[in-house]
Amino acid sequence: MVRLLLSLVVGAVITFFLYVLMAFLIGGDDTFTNAKKDQIVIEINSTPPESKAQTRVRVPPPPPPPPPEPPKAPVAEPESTDTGGSIGFNLPSVDVGGASTGLGDPSSAMMRDGDATPIVRIEPKYPVQAARDGLQGWVKMRFTILEDGSVGDVTVVEAEPKRVFDREAIRALKRWKYSPKVVDGKAVQQPGIMVQLDFSLDQAGG
Repeated sequence: MVRLLLSLVVGAVITFFLYVLMAFLIGGDDTFTNAKKDQIVIEINSTPPESKAQTRVRVPPPPPPPPPEPPKAPVAEPESTDTGGSIGFNLPSVDVGGASTGLGDPSSAMMRDGDATPIVRIEPKYPVQAARDGLQGWVKMRFTILEDGSVGDVTVVEAEPKRVFDREAIRALKRWKYSPKVVDGKAVQQPGIMVQLDFSLDQAGG
């Protein structure tokens, strides 16, 4: 019985000291925490520190130089018609008849009767390919002299060689000009005129 009471007393004393020790520890932690909190200093400065950086004024770059002027296109030189060949005209004889151009005659302003007379003759171009191949030939054509002196109804009657010089011959003949045929003081057409254009290479230089 005495041993039981002694155990209870010793247990109560030990429990008391444990409570005291815990209270001391709790109180010490609060003091240590408050000491740390007291050491924290917060400074608020509303004025920013002066910056040592210098403010630079941006200068705009100079304007780019104007673009160079485009080179002028070279003037195309007219196509040379000298192909080393010669072109002959085998023209029909056209009777002038009673046509007169006297200025002293009071009736000279009126047209006199007479056949057509040539005014302008255009030489045809020698085809380049034909000149390179050394081809020569001729084209015989039939045409009509119209009332205004122009040439129409051009047809190829015969050609040697065929279809080599026809195009250039027709193109040149259509540019010819005539003084038209006059009957009873009025210009009329004169059909059935024949002409032959000869295409021959110039052999003098070779």
